[in-house]
Amino acid sequence: MTTGTAQTLSIDDLVADFDLLDDWEDRYRHVIELGRGLAALPEAKHTEANKVRGCASQVWLSTEVVEDGDRTRLVFAGDSDALIVKGLVAIVIAMFSGRTAEEIAAIDAEEVFSRLDLRAHLTTQRSNGLRALVDRIKADAGAALRNRAKDA
Repeated sequence: MTTGTAQTLSIDDLVADFDLLDDWEDRYRHVIELGRGLAALPEAKHTEANKVRGCASQVWLSTEVVEDGDRTRLVFAGDSDALIVKGLVAIVIAMFSGRTAEEIAAIDAEEVFSRLDLRAHLTTQRSNGLRALVDRIKADAGAALRNRAKDA
């Protein structure tokens, strides 16, 4: 399997890792390991403003907007109080963090989740929480684009 934390994995790396694991018990363990590899979110970032609404577990997402020449990149950090959910947060951060706002808007998260076969193996609550997390990231990217256009 690919080594490194979830934040350094590409979508293709994630899919390749999941493809190597035949049974869902192993895949769940892999998701948990991805969560354990997620960089720690400082306690000071565990705020109400960073809390993701719509998740059954507690999930926090910190968004940093970085101006990179003529592009706006977003860097995400996250955490959860549940191991499996923290792993799902790691997957989503791997998909989106460090990308431009335009790239984030173009990513079809549902297609990636299908490639990973995640939806079929998550409870409705976890699926809804995953959708809420992606919606929050896409909203933050949209806000960054609007702010950049306003400042231009």
